[in-house]
This record gives sequence, structure tokens and C-alpha cells, in this order.
Amino acid sequence: MRRSILVAIGFVFALVGLALPASAVTNGTYDGNNHPYVGYADNGVYACTGTLLSPTVMLTAAHCFSDSTSALGTNTVTGAPLVRVTFEPNLANTPSAQLRWNVGSYYYDPEFAIGGGGIPGFDTHDVAVIIFGESGCRAPSASNYSCGPVPASATSGKYGALPSEGLVDTLAMNSRVDVVGYGVQNFLKGGGPCDPDCRPTPGDAFTRFYAPTTLVASKDTISDEFIKLHANRGGSCFGDSGGPNLVGGTNTVIAINSFVTNGLCSGNTYSYRVDTAEALAWINGTVTAHGGSV
Repeated sequence: MRRSILVAIGFVFALVGLALPASAVTNGTYDGNNHPYVGYADNGVYACTGTLLSPTVMLTAAHCFSDSTSALGTNTVTGAPLVRVTFEPNLANTPSAQLRWNVGSYYYDPEFAIGGGGIPGFDTHDVAVIIFGESGCRAPSASNYSCGPVPASATSGKYGALPSEGLVDTLAMNSRVDVVGYGVQNFLKGGGPCDPDCRPTPGDAFTRFYAPTTLVASKDTISDEFIKLHANRGGSCFGDSGGPNLVGGTNTVIAINSFVTNGLCSGNTYSYRVDTAEALAWINGTVTAHGGSV
């Protein structure tokens, strides 16, 4: 579930249209407004998913935008790259002029490293936040862009929540975990669509999808940092990166989508835990340092 594909059509389209993610929640269904605090984010080059924790803070992944230059530019005070976010559940069928974009500053854990030593070190510290309402943000001049805090109306006044420390370690094998994300549902395996469920309606692109899956009790070398989710239920793929893994039926984020074990998005999902002391300390410290609150 690496990041989304390059937006070949460039800067102008990035500001007035949509950046292209690749594929999304597998075996999923259209989410509608069931998780209104889960949003689509892009920098005009790549696209990901994130969870709004408060009007000023979105949680996402470090691998989403950490090594690309944003078409939106940078925060003039902090130098952080700018990212735009919308919470429209079905972007493909919403006219561009009706979309509302919030622009925020993107900060990722400086200890993030891709592929350090293969799977055991893959995507370590894969966590980032987007801060809204910070000084130095510059939004495009279009009337549907804003640098301020995300209005409550954008998410029906609902937000995701950080977990208590060590919550994952209290969950039993096969505990339900809900995966939510944006992207395209027609991922190809070989010469055709993977199955009819990969093309649900309304729309099969730029749409928020949801799928329940279950936790795998893992004792491997990365279980201190990642949770493992069964591939034969709901799973994640390109475009879901940064999206939440929620304790089943709740708004509590225990991990964020990081990677899968094969290029067909049919392997087990690994998600970076945000219930560790290290992750929570970085999130809360970074949010405080940049004037946000959770």
C-alpha cells in the first residue's frame, strides 16, 4: 500500500482538479458519511488518506509526502510543504467548484526511513501530521481554498481519536479492525478487474471506502511498531496510505496504513502503530510545537 501514483497532468490540474491515487480499500464498500473525519489529501504530486483528530490536526503517514516537492509550495514561516485536504466522500462525482479544500502544513517524524534492512525495518516511524491554521500557510486564491482550521461542518463535528498507550497489546487475535481509505477500486490483476466487488457504486475512483478486517496476533520482528491485518478480509492498497485502522465500530485510531506484502494488494496489511509511547510522544509534541491541539 505504498503511496499513490504520480500526477502526470501537473501543477495546474493539481490546483483545480484531482491528483491521482492508484487503488483503495480492497473488498470494501462505499463509506458515505460513516467516517466523515477520514479525508483525502494530496500535494499535487501524490495522494493519500488521513484522519482528522481536531479542527487543526490530521494524522497521516510519513511516506506520503516526505520525499516529494509540493505543487502548493511551502509554509513561509516554517518551510514545511503544504498539502490540501477534502472530506467529500465521493470526489469523482462532485464538481470541482463545489469541493472545499483546507490547506495545511505537513510534518513527518524525522526518524522515518523507508526500507531500512528489508521488511524488518520497512517504513519505521511512518507517521506524520498536517497542521491547519498555522501562520505561514498560503492557499490558492480560489474561493474554495482555506488555510484556517477545518470547520466542524466539513466532518459533521466528528473526529478520530488517538488511542491510549499500549492499546494494541490488549486486543485479542481476530479482533475487528476497520480500514478506511480513498482511491480507485478497479485494481487490475493480470488482464482484468480483480472481481466484481472491486467496482462498486457510486463511483470507483476518488471515493471513501470502508472494510472490516481482523487483527493477526504477530510476534515477528516488527510487531513492536506495526500491526498485521488479515488479507482475506478487507485490506488496503495504493491510495489508502496514511488512512486509519480503527478499533472495530469506534473512532479510535490504533495504526495508520503503511505497506502490504506484495504488489497486487492481496497480501497482509502492515500498519504503523500509533499507540506506542514513542509515536504518541512525537505526535503530541509536534502538534503542540506548531500550535495545534488534539
